[in-house]
Amino acid sequence: MIKIISNKIWQLHFKEFGSCVYILDLEKLILIDTSSREAKEELLKDLKELDINLDEIEAVILTHNHWDHNGNLDLFPNAKLYSGYNIKNISKDFPTFQIIETPGHTRDSICILYKDILFSGDTIFSNKYIGRTDLPESDPEKMQESLKKLLKIDYSILCPGHLV
Repeated sequence: MIKIISNKIWQLHFKEFGSCVYILDLEKLILIDTSSREAKEELLKDLKELDINLDEIEAVILTHNHWDHNGNLDLFPNAKLYSGYNIKNISKDFPTFQIIETPGHTRDSICILYKDILFSGDTIFSNKYIGRTDLPESDPEKMQESLKKLLKIDYSILCPGHLV
């Protein structure tokens, strides 16, 4: 399902389990997360409906490295990948993005602030839900620190990794 978030920003949400995918048509075509392999066919259908070819995607930013967010990386042959190991390059390559490190759900979790839109991955969801912290790579204390950090961020639109 395709939802318009803002001018040139879309959210893709799928019937099959996986994360939401966000498409930003800025100076470059950017994807935030790629969802799970189970959602592959729906992702391909939605991209076709938006008239976006796979090789046009120039950047994929992962909010964290879980299978339900990175399952379709191989679909985007021309995309530069940004994830936990090179997040500092995101702000350099996309100066309008503010990258907020938010460990807790995973060690490499990030949120991305673009104008008044917060792409929160699995750190926070709507209705005050938060990402799981009972996984081997989770840290409940770090999650609390990350949530306090996000309270200081001024945003109007929340774009979470999953719709609750």
